[in-house]
Formats: sequence, structure tokens, C-alpha cells
Amino acid sequence: MTVMEQRGAYRPAPPPAWRPRTDPAPLLPDPEPYRVLGTGAAADADPGLLRTLYARLVTGRRYNAQATALTKQGRLAVYPSSTGQEACEIAAALALEDRDWLFPSYRDTLAVVARGVDPVQALTLLRGDWHTGYDPYEHRVAPLSTPLATQLPHAVGLAHAARLTGDDVVALAMVGDGGTSEGDFHEALNFAAVQRAPVVFLVQNNGFAISVPLAKQTAAPSLAHKAVGYGMPGRLVDGNDAVAVHQVLSDAVRHARAGGGPTLVEAITYRIEAHTNADDATRYRGDEEVAAWRRHDPIDLLERELTARGLLDEEGVRAAREDAETMAADLRARMNQDPELDPMDLFAHVYAEPTPQLLEQRAQLRAELAAEAEGAQR
Repeated sequence: MTVMEQRGAYRPAPPPAWRPRTDPAPLLPDPEPYRVLGTGAAADADPGLLRTLYARLVTGRRYNAQATALTKQGRLAVYPSSTGQEACEIAAALALEDRDWLFPSYRDTLAVVARGVDPVQALTLLRGDWHTGYDPYEHRVAPLSTPLATQLPHAVGLAHAARLTGDDVVALAMVGDGGTSEGDFHEALNFAAVQRAPVVFLVQNNGFAISVPLAKQTAAPSLAHKAVGYGMPGRLVDGNDAVAVHQVLSDAVRHARAGGGPTLVEAITYRIEAHTNADDATRYRGDEEVAAWRRHDPIDLLERELTARGLLDEEGVRAAREDAETMAADLRARMNQDPELDPMDLFAHVYAEPTPQLLEQRAQLRAELAAEAEGAQR
């Protein structure tokens, strides 16, 4: 006790009136990833949904293979494959209604296509022709985001604005485990939780941020546990179980649409192929690890379930693969056509009202092109 306390001059102030804290228990994810396939729980799943998921997964796997081949042929500058992650991609697209919005990362081309965007247009960014290549408003799909996690605040802003206007739109934002280390991730989740914005955050945890393993990014029990710190529910799901991912995301979308606020979903999956065609994955992971995940392949898991329930036979498997080949042939044929590019498009869609600098640069380029054309005619 100090001298002032002994003299009675010091009186400790009463503690401030803290507001009641949120009980973290309902927000915590399950100890193990939620699964449906192989557990008997899929017996209640709609057979039509199961067949749709399977057909989309088979087509998605072929899409990834064809896009990867196009990089080797020089038709694509780069392609970040989602082979092994198809269940997350397809489930994300199918969990949304037409009025909802999807905010993809650069690896989520398959989800963009599953949402209805033309496959060639979805690859335009990766071809180097345009920044996006498709009209975001047509299918309510935001541009593919190459910078990590910057699409998350965009999703929150749109969802918050929709809520303010009384529109029951939900935004689903996709991000990789590497994106959870970015400041945009924190800002988006914090704002969404405080404002109870109708957003679903889907983290596809495929084990690596290029070559950085998850253990070197976070010491949290899971990425889904991060939800508690923001005051939103966290869900942990087997990302290779298409039915489980669809259920969890659908529940989160309904929760958001009903005014319950955001949800953070972590899907445990794996990137079977390299980060992109420019990456050598053998430098940071072994063949045994990849082989183990191949035995937990999302297509095989669903195919076994459908076969066991009598919902899929050899003819059904063959039909799904033939449809996938038809898609690949069409994609290949159209991507092998040289695009007609207009150099003046450099100045289009930069500003609603072009700046004086843009007008000057446009005029300069137009003059240079005219002089070049005139010289070629001589």
C-alpha cells in the first residue's frame, strides 16, 4: 500500500460498465471438418442435387485440364488450376441464388464458369486480353481478383449497401488460406461482423500459399477459429466432400439472408497441381503427400456415394465424361482463334469521363497507328 493510500487520499475507481460479452461457444467450429459422404448422412440428400454436383465436378476437372494445356500451347499466359478443389468451386456457385453475388479470387475460374459465365470470357484475364472479359452484372460475378483478399472488402461493401436498401442479396467471397494473412481479410471480416452484413466468406485451405505451408502462416487451431474474434460463426468442412460443402454454404447463405450476419467457412482441401504453370511444386512438397490427397479425390468420393445408392451406373459415368469432352473441345476451338484486339481499348472503361492525360495519350496513339498504317500502304 502506498503512502497516499494509507492517508486515505486514494480511492480506486469502480470498474467501467462492460457490455455483456458474446458467448463464444456457438461461434466455434466443430473439432473435425464436417462430412457427409461416407457417413450415411448423404441418404437424405436430394438425388437430383447429387447428380448435378457429380456432372459439374467431372466437367470442372476436364475444364482445369484443358485450361492447363492451353498454357502449354501459348494460348493462355498463366492458369492457376483448381484441380482437387472442384467441390469447393462448384458448391460455391450452386449455393447462391441468381440475385446473389460471387466474389472470386484468381483461382476460382471454375466457380465463375459454374455460375454461368462463358468459359472463354472467364479466361480472358488469364489470356492477357482484358482486365475481366465478362460483364460482372450479367451473372452477378465480380472480376477475378489477382491481388490477395482485395475482393473481400468489395463483397462486404456490396452486401452492406444491399442491406441498407432493403435488398436481400447475399455476397459469397472466396479466398485462399494465403489471403487470410492479408490486412484486407481482417478489415472485411471485422466490418462485416460489426455491420451484420449478409456475406459468406469461403476460405479454401489447400495447404499452401504458393510454397508457404499453413503452419508458417498461423498458429490458430484452424482458420475457422478466427471467426470467434470477429463475433461471427465459424464452420469447418471437408472441402473435398461436395455435398458437405454445399450444405454448409447453403446454411450460411440462408443465415445471412435472414439477417443473421456473416459466416466464415473454412474448407479443408488440396491443390493437386502446382500453384500455376510457372510454379515447380516439387520444390516444397513430396509425391507421397499429393498421392494421399488423390485418394481423397472429390469426384471419387461422390461417385462412390452415387453408385452405392443406385443413382449412377457406367452409362451415367460415360455420359458425364462425354459432356465434359464436348465442353473441352468447344473451349479449345474458340481459344485457338486469334482474338481481334483494338489498341484504343486501352483507354476505354478507365474513367467514366476520360482525364485530359488519357485524351492526350489516346490522340497520340491514334496518330502513331495512322502513321504506321500509311507507311505500310506505300
